[in-house]
Amino acid sequence: MSASAVFILDVKGKPLISRNYKGDVAMSEIEHFMPLLVQREEEGALAPLLSHGKVHFLWIKHSNLYLVATTLKNANASLVYSFLYKTVEVFCEYFKELEEESIRDNFVIVYELLDELMDFGFPQTTDSKILQEYITQQGNKLETGKSRVPPTVTNAVSWRSEGIKYKKNEVFIDVIESVNLLVSPHTCTPPPPRHGLGAGEGALCMLTSHVHPPTQVNANGSVLLSEIVGTIKLKVFLSGMPELRLGLNDRVLFELTGRSKNKSVELEDVKFHQCVRLSRFDNDRTISFIPPDGDFELMSYRLSTQVKPLIWIESVIEKFSHSRVEIMVKAKGQFKKQSVANGVEISVPVPSDADSPRFKTSVGSAKYVPEKNVVIWSIKSFPGGKEYLMRAHFGLPSVEKEEEEGRPPIGVKFEIPYFTVSGIQVRYMKIIEKSGYQALPWVRYITQSGDYQLRTS
Repeated sequence: MSASAVFILDVKGKPLISRNYKGDVAMSEIEHFMPLLVQREEEGALAPLLSHGKVHFLWIKHSNLYLVATTLKNANASLVYSFLYKTVEVFCEYFKELEEESIRDNFVIVYELLDELMDFGFPQTTDSKILQEYITQQGNKLETGKSRVPPTVTNAVSWRSEGIKYKKNEVFIDVIESVNLLVSPHTCTPPPPRHGLGAGEGALCMLTSHVHPPTQVNANGSVLLSEIVGTIKLKVFLSGMPELRLGLNDRVLFELTGRSKNKSVELEDVKFHQCVRLSRFDNDRTISFIPPDGDFELMSYRLSTQVKPLIWIESVIEKFSHSRVEIMVKAKGQFKKQSVANGVEISVPVPSDADSPRFKTSVGSAKYVPEKNVVIWSIKSFPGGKEYLMRAHFGLPSVEKEEEEGRPPIGVKFEIPYFTVSGIQVRYMKIIEKSGYQALPWVRYITQSGDYQLRTS
């Protein structure tokens, strides 16, 4: 048993649109959802599944909307949640952004999509590329005797159409890794009060200089969270119905084939696009698939590994008689010198009542964002091995309260092209098609910041 009905609610819980698939749950039951949600939230016991009598509400929130599925007992909850997230993905690909306005502006298409996405409570066609072949935002003109459903829906390979042709056959592979990092502060003695904008230069407090395992917490500073989340995205321009085989430096594969483990990586939580033959991967770690046409995400993975912080931040803050504050931040690129981080943004928290900002940077520019209580230091190009300084001076017009919980962490955003922190490599891409044409695979590696924060004392 799966979903009985699906509702899309606004932020106040008012239904914007709904679809009753089975008729075994009264549509009026949705009126109980928001009171239950508010009650659980107040009790601090909020859960993704709420119940009212025999009716269960399985819900997710996206932007300013709630997507809610109603079910009776024995429903396959994981299937329902997968469907809700897939529905969000499809709507985002149709409307760019899924929010209340896009639902109100596209009622007809949303109804059509809800009809095609699920039938009698069970997911049906959920691939947006296939849906876009017959549900368009330009409107449909149906002709008598002609089916509007494309043959791909009933094909064995439902994600790819027959008869695709390109003059130049190419595959573009993007390996994108996001680094999630949380560093605790190093305990140090604050510097004595000095005067002048650069007074604290000799008293920078090192947050940490050694990477500990993610679970270890050290009073002298440690990495509390360290992981890499990776995706491999493809852009496919290939004729016919080709079979692709992708080879990575996967540690399990290297063990199976007796290769050296030195340059291999151990992938965790691997998730594949539906086109990948999972039986082949389970048997011999071969990633074999007939790809969709155009852009798609082939796979995602995670590595719980000890990552050396790529951009290291040291900071010190000095307060003078509650009348002014000086902050100095040093940033260091701890990646190889041949690489360059682009679009670096370092967000430094400042007191909420600070004013009269003055900045001095050795590179880039700094600006005060008062609505967020941060200084954003922007550096367009940050080569590996380089160190840069930023000094900020603020006035404190009011008597400052003692900060009991400490300062918020410093956040860092960046992107490093032609570089992967895990060491993952695309070893080969084989393209097999019955016509025997030659195709060019292109590979690009990108490392970027995910949730990258350094706490300060």
